[in-house]
Amino acid sequence: MKVTGAAFPFLPRYRRLLPSRLAGLSLALLKATALEIAILAGHLLLYPSGIAQERRATSTLPPADATQLPTETKPPVVLLHGFIDNRSVFVLLRRSLAQHGRHQVESLNYSPLTCDIRTAAELLGRHIEEICERTGSRQVDVVGHSLGGLIARYYVQCLGGDRRVRTLVTLGTPHSGTRVVPLANAHPIVRQMRPGSPILEELARPAPGCRTHFVSFWSDLDHLMDPLETACIDHPDLMAQNVRVSGVGHLALPVHPAVATGIRQALDTTGTGAEAAAEADGLTVA
Repeated sequence: MKVTGAAFPFLPRYRRLLPSRLAGLSLALLKATALEIAILAGHLLLYPSGIAQERRATSTLPPADATQLPTETKPPVVLLHGFIDNRSVFVLLRRSLAQHGRHQVESLNYSPLTCDIRTAAELLGRHIEEICERTGSRQVDVVGHSLGGLIARYYVQCLGGDRRVRTLVTLGTPHSGTRVVPLANAHPIVRQMRPGSPILEELARPAPGCRTHFVSFWSDLDHLMDPLETACIDHPDLMAQNVRVSGVGHLALPVHPAVATGIRQALDTTGTGAEAAAEADGLTVA
């Protein structure tokens, strides 16, 4: 898949002024930046609607019909937002998942005042246990954007969450730590996302027997990942697949339809063995 955008009227002249490779990179960056600004504006409008926790609907299972063949039930999907954000960032992804058969999709808001990834991971664990009890599901799938992916990974690796999380999809998550915006170190949770932090050292420890399948989407134009490859998972004990996204920035990852298609494909993948992950590693959504 190719992420495309509307052509700019000055494109021919722009390409003549710059070397072809530089012009191509600069044009992609320009388009991605314009898309990021548009998404940010739309998200600011939607942000108030996602401040409150969503209402938990009681699960209603359809009556059994002996004439229907049994079908595999897809596990609920839990969406976890990033730093200083809320569940409104997933409006379009929720719609896409629902349109393709994922009818149990829930978002968790953690407080913007949260100062510790461990505390947020414990909250996520309690939320997932409540969902499993309410829906009768043994496992869930989780999609985490940015910091949300790191919180979910800590729950899976360090709090026994691999028993409950079948697949964890992360979008622009600093798995190895990001060096962007040094002035943001005043916030404790930002310091936990820095290379070499105690949290990241915990995640780098051996995790033998981890049962969760990880899929990490990372973008070559993600302005919040420094270096860019920090959004990839590199751990010998994890069944991990890294998906490179070209042409979109950090804010577009939970919004862009091409990425949503990739997320759905990742969640619908039945093979979770290490061999399957290795074969799929390097898949590009571009």
